[in-house]
Amino acid sequence: MTKDLVTYLGFDGDCEAAFKFYASVLNGEILMMLRYADGPPEMPKTPEIANKIMHVRMQIGDRVLMGGDAPTSCYQKPQGFNVNIMVETPAEADRIYAALGEGGTVTMPIGETFFAERFGMLIDRFGTPWMVICEKQMG
Repeated sequence: MTKDLVTYLGFDGDCEAAFKFYASVLNGEILMMLRYADGPPEMPKTPEIANKIMHVRMQIGDRVLMGGDAPTSCYQKPQGFNVNIMVETPAEADRIYAALGEGGTVTMPIGETFFAERFGMLIDRFGTPWMVICEKQMG
């Protein structure tokens, strides 16, 4: 039986900065942040990645977001998915969208749609694609 389904984000050396930013924007709490240097002595690691993040886990409400810096030879630009943030108010959607969008790329401006009081899409400055939504009450 599946215990949980968690998004795991890969980064090219800026995982620590990204997760500290996400924690501040999303009111998250970083519960674990391990560097490659923290691994056992027999684990291969180069000086270039020793201080990079091997694994991070952040709690946001009752959800978890995880990530890590991929070794340079393994990193691939994120594509084919979005991290979706569902909020309760249009003001919260606007706040999160604006914060995540700083230095990023807007792929769909936030606004009202037929299904949402607010919906918008962007790629943040770390390369992570996001969707922010405050759904309409359908009745």
